[in-house]
Amino acid sequence: MTINVLVVDDSALMRKVVSDILKEDPEINVIATARNGLEAVEKVEKFRPDVVTLDVEMPVLDGLHALGYIMSECPTPVVMLTAIDSRSAESTLNAFEYGAVDFIQKPSGNISLNIVDIAIEIRTKVKIASKVDLKKLGFMEEHVKKSRENEGKTLHTTQQKQVTQKNKYYARGKIVAIASSTGGPRALEQVIPKLPGDLKVPVVIVQHMPAGFTASLAQRLDAQSQLTVTEAKNGDVLHAGHAYLAPGNYHMEIVAMEKGGIYHEAVSLNQNPREHGVRPCANILFKSLVPIYGSNIITAVLTGMGADGADGVEEIKKAGGKAIAEDERSCVVYGMPKAIVQRGLADSIVPLEKVSSEIVRMLDSSGD
Repeated sequence: MTINVLVVDDSALMRKVVSDILKEDPEINVIATARNGLEAVEKVEKFRPDVVTLDVEMPVLDGLHALGYIMSECPTPVVMLTAIDSRSAESTLNAFEYGAVDFIQKPSGNISLNIVDIAIEIRTKVKIASKVDLKKLGFMEEHVKKSRENEGKTLHTTQQKQVTQKNKYYARGKIVAIASSTGGPRALEQVIPKLPGDLKVPVVIVQHMPAGFTASLAQRLDAQSQLTVTEAKNGDVLHAGHAYLAPGNYHMEIVAMEKGGIYHEAVSLNQNPREHGVRPCANILFKSLVPIYGSNIITAVLTGMGADGADGVEEIKKAGGKAIAEDERSCVVYGMPKAIVQRGLADSIVPLEKVSSEIVRMLDSSGD
């Protein structure tokens, strides 16, 4: 089956290069191109492509607003193309709220002459997007509704954090570890904000994203959650009720660190070679937990392509830890959780909306 793609970018050069990259795959056909968001909306209605690649920064109508129109008027799988800066990072995260399937980082700014270096990634993500069930993503109306609700909750959330912070204590010996990839930013927004602010354990998270995006994601999650959520920094001592998101382009491990004659569990970051083609890598984080936490580890593996996390979960299971896999029915891409399930490692298989309650249930059942 041929995948018909609409390529949208305000640069004629980028439209040609991306189109040429896609055309190299016999399963992909570039049905049309568009130079701005308004033209993109018109051509989606006219050509009804299977997938749209959509630039974020464009004149007339930018990528985010074009995405909103597309998802509300003619829902189509969309993969965002973005340069890396604070503005585009925030726009990209907003795009997930509006229903984008995935994003591709341009290697060197808006005009990336070396974009051919990521040709395989572009073709792979377009193919994956063509198979996504859009009902699992959520569209513009849901985002607008949630944004309005959050406006009234922001002050309350901040006040609640100040109160619960005084009651937090570090519960040595227990930890929750979460891994996600494609579809992960939206999935994390369904899990982390539902965890209680007085959670008695730290939470560590690997989301496959490049540098520059994880800080914005952490800030977004923090604003929505009773937990404190931050992008992890080297040497951060783990505390209960605090979630640490691995920074893009860094592997995150948890190590025992001595401070004043007392050992604490702390974050250690490195840029060792990629594993499974990714950095940060969930396997590296998961495996680092075993010598320190043993059987007191609860993992949750959410939506994402590939099998990152499975090897680490296997070691955690051997040590007596527990594993939760997101159910296929709610996954944007059933890859990482599928690897857990197929290897018989999942203690529990639940839809996304029940992951947080399942984490809490497992913590409660494990005792103090």
